[in-house]
Parts: sequence; C-alpha cells; structure tokens
Amino acid sequence: MLGRKTTVYLGIDGNDFILNGKIQDLNAADIYGPLCTPVFGPGVVYDCPNTRFMEQKRFMKAGFSTAALESHVRLIEKEVLDYIKSTPSLKGTSGTLDVPPAMAQITIFTAGRTLQGAEVRRKLTHEVADLYHDLDMGFQPINFILPWAPLPRNRRRDAAQTKMRDMYLGIIRERRQREAENRVEDEEPDMLWTLMRAVYKDGVSIADEEIAHLMIALLLAGQHTAASSSSWILLRLASRPDITEELYQEQVRNLGGAKGKLAPLEYADLEKLPLLKAVIKETLRLHSSIHSIMRKVTRPMAVPGSDFVIPPGRTVIASPSVVQQDPQYFSNPVEWDPHRWDETEVDREKDDEDMVDYGFGAINKGTRSPYLPFGAGRHRCIGEAFAYANLCAIIATLVRHFRFYTLDGSHTVPPTDYSSMFSIPSRPSVVRWERRETA
Repeated sequence: MLGRKTTVYLGIDGNDFILNGKIQDLNAADIYGPLCTPVFGPGVVYDCPNTRFMEQKRFMKAGFSTAALESHVRLIEKEVLDYIKSTPSLKGTSGTLDVPPAMAQITIFTAGRTLQGAEVRRKLTHEVADLYHDLDMGFQPINFILPWAPLPRNRRRDAAQTKMRDMYLGIIRERRQREAENRVEDEEPDMLWTLMRAVYKDGVSIADEEIAHLMIALLLAGQHTAASSSSWILLRLASRPDITEELYQEQVRNLGGAKGKLAPLEYADLEKLPLLKAVIKETLRLHSSIHSIMRKVTRPMAVPGSDFVIPPGRTVIASPSVVQQDPQYFSNPVEWDPHRWDETEVDREKDDEDMVDYGFGAINKGTRSPYLPFGAGRHRCIGEAFAYANLCAIIATLVRHFRFYTLDGSHTVPPTDYSSMFSIPSRPSVVRWERRETA
C-alpha cells in the first residue's frame, strides 16, 4: 500500500462495521475516485457528491427492470451462439479452450448488446476492443496511489477514454435527432434511453457527457465481474463433469419440448433451473469478484467491544469472501459443492426491519449476512439481477452444446491471481471440451 496506514477488520462484525458505516465516518470516493475517474470520466460515480451518485445508481437500477431482463436473456443466448459459431478454437467435435480470454470476449459482447444497445454492440469491433483494453489497464493497483503518473499505459487510458466518450456522444446525438423526428417507436428500451430520459430530483437532466461516462462505467463494471465469475464457473464445471451433466439433464427435464428438444431460452426458464442458480451461488461464494473493499476513515471510529479507535486518514479493508469460506457458516467451506444450496440457503436478507433507502430504492442492508457476493450497504451492486440472468444464460447455453473437462482429468482448478482489484484465474487456464451430439 506504499506506506498507507491500513486497518483490516474481518468476519461478520468487520463487514458490518465497514460496509454499514456512516457516510460521515467512511468515504469510498477518496479511495476509488483517483482510480475510477480517469477511466469513467468526470462528473459521475465517485467524482460527484454522494447524493448525486445515489441518484445515478437509481437511474441505472431502473434499467434493470423485469421487462428489460426478459428481453436480455434472448439477446445473451444469441451472442453466445454467435461466438460459438465464429470461434476457431470451438470448431469440430472436441478441442481445448483458454477460458479467461474466451469468457472476457463473450461477456463484453453480452454486456454490450444488452446494457448498451444495438448501436454500441455494432461498434464492438477489434478497434473498440483495443480501446476497452486500454481503459481496463487504468485499473492497475499502482493507480490507487499515482493515477496521473505519466506512464505509457495511463496515456493510452486517457486517449481511450476520450475516444469511447466521443463514440457514445455520437450515438446520443443520433438518437436525439431520431427522437426529434418521431422515429423511435420501434427502439429497444435499453440503458442508454433510460439515462437520456432521466431527470435529477432538482429538475436537471443528465448532461450528455455524463451519460457517456456512466455508460463507460456500466460497460466496465458489468463486464469485469461477469468475465471473472463466468470463467470460474466454467473452470469449476470442467473439474466436475458430473455437475455439468446434471445441469444439462436439468434443462432437458424442465425445459424440454417434443422429444426433449430444447427451445430458445427465456427469462422465465431460469426459475426452472435451481441447480444452475446453485452453481452460480456456490462459485460466487468461493470466488467473489472483488476480494477487498476499502474505505477512508474521516472521523475517529471506535470499534465496538474494544478499546481500539481507528483514526482519521486510515484506510479500512473488509473482505466478505473470508466469511464465505468460514466453517462456522459453511460446512467443508473450501469444497465446491453446489448441492449445499439444495435444502438450506444462507439467508442474506435478514428481515424487513433492516430495510434502508440510500437514494436508489429500498434495499436490505444485509451487512451481517455471511454471504455477500454483491457487497452490502450504500455501495451494494445494483446489477445483481442482471448478473444472475447474464451468467445463467451464458452457462446454460454453453452446457447445451459442450461437455467440459480438465486437461489432466483432476478435480482441481487454477490458483487465484490476486494482483489486481479482481479475483481472476491465473493464466493460462485451459479446459478440454467435447461437443454434445444433440447440439
């Protein structure tokens, strides 16, 4: 941490102390603002007052409506099918696949098509993929401390941010022109339209540049976590071919039509696949996307039940993933066992008395749950419903077409790379695949 004084508080009490901390005591913007603002752009997320950020979250949360998710599942399935057809390493009846780069490509296509809209998806060419990579490199840990250092990758980050912003501004201008000419009756209700029509509580509409910056933030946030999580799911399935087969048979049993033929996926189908949801839950338990959650202390904070007082200026760290592998709450905690969710599920939502509205709709604080893959408190992820739908649709489609195995036939998975903000598989992480005869 380059000399930054840091206090780590683990366990349920630590999660509650930090994630449920008052905004007067703990500040996320001081930690993440220097890292995120050069990537996203000014005026959004951590580069605006917290009340404004909460309103921006409210706008984006509205874009995750049930109606939107119903249309998203069909689009996600199509993106995965197109990827299968166009990827040389997936040709033939068997082969190998380096999982992290494959899932990174799939998830940027699914996030681009669903959350961003048809125009953005059409622009997700190799050129935009390169811009995305340059932006992504702005999330290197050194940029917590030296975000404006004149490093070559930071110069590429800044150039990519300008080009991505201009791409969105061009799309917004075209949409406003069509709207002025009453040519929007058949437009998809995507996130860009949601933001273009949003108004802050003080009556001010979001500026087009702010919309562009929020769309960059949405693309990066949605793709990063989805790429990491979907990679871990596929690697875990390769280590347990029996679970992969159970997932396929679950679809045949619950979604099969005439002669067991599987129809295109629908959003309503996901509720009929409890094992698939359990696979995702169990993978997120062992492989939370973000391993460390940080805040800056702004006022002295006394730790309950002790004489310890955390002084202002100190950084505090919580890590919910530690509790998610605690034998006090999960039997055989390091074992990947989706069936642990069959009978009893750890309830992350304690009761309705713990509901609170931070400015983006009422949610349960949930900070004392041992299962927090999407965080808790005012900074809890608003895209949880989309994340589950996205992961379910991606994995369900892949399982329909392939069986997966580890290269050596073992039940092991690659070690975790903790060198960035995200808990990603070490590279390379290659699996063997076989195409299903029914695909």
